[in-house]
Amino acid sequence: MKLAVSGTYSAGKTMTVMALSYYTGIPRTLAKTIREILPHAVPGKTLAQCTPAEYLQLAMRRHVGRAVEEALHPEGFISDGSSLQEWIYGAARGMYGMDPSSTQHLERVPESEKSEEMRFFEDVVAQFGHAFRQHVKASFDAYVHLRNELPLSNDGHRPMNDRFRATCDEMLLKTLADLEIPHHVIGGSLEERLETIVKLFGFPAVCSVSEAIAQAEQEYARIDKRLESERMRARAA
Repeated sequence: MKLAVSGTYSAGKTMTVMALSYYTGIPRTLAKTIREILPHAVPGKTLAQCTPAEYLQLAMRRHVGRAVEEALHPEGFISDGSSLQEWIYGAARGMYGMDPSSTQHLERVPESEKSEEMRFFEDVVAQFGHAFRQHVKASFDAYVHLRNELPLSNDGHRPMNDRFRATCDEMLLKTLADLEIPHHVIGGSLEERLETIVKLFGFPAVCSVSEAIAQAEQEYARIDKRLESERMRARAA
């Protein structure tokens, strides 16, 4: 089974995937996150500060990293999202601007106010979307989609507002339906999510739910969540 756990920013994907892998013994892909890619791809910038061209670089790196990791587990894996996210987040930025947190007062950025750079960005993202959709259709057996039940994390990394997040959520679910990829929308506590997923797919349980969550929490705590600007100050100190 090649399963993606999807959802938008702050939906709890990473923790769910980590705990589910420990709970079932099914390997998870370990592609670098945008936060991990940023220091090498766009040194010194946060995601909110990236230009359209820089975002395209990040999306390309993220997609390649995902594809490589997926190929390492031909017998099956659990993935923290998929390349659909990079396409959809880019497409939504065409609607709300490169930093959606700064345009939350707008329904959408008016077409008349978009620069030629942003129009070209939208065209390129659309072509990325064509390729990414084909890749996902050929690569995944099913999706579990997490409802937006958790508040947005105000960590300075996610350029976001609730309307942007809802738009991404709607686009993702519509795309899964269009691609005819089996998907289940679930919610609840982390324990409830794990138990629901195991029941849906008949996965084995190699440890208790509490043990799986404890191991996931320890691993998650080791992730460097600092912004690149904070890392640069720490290196300079």
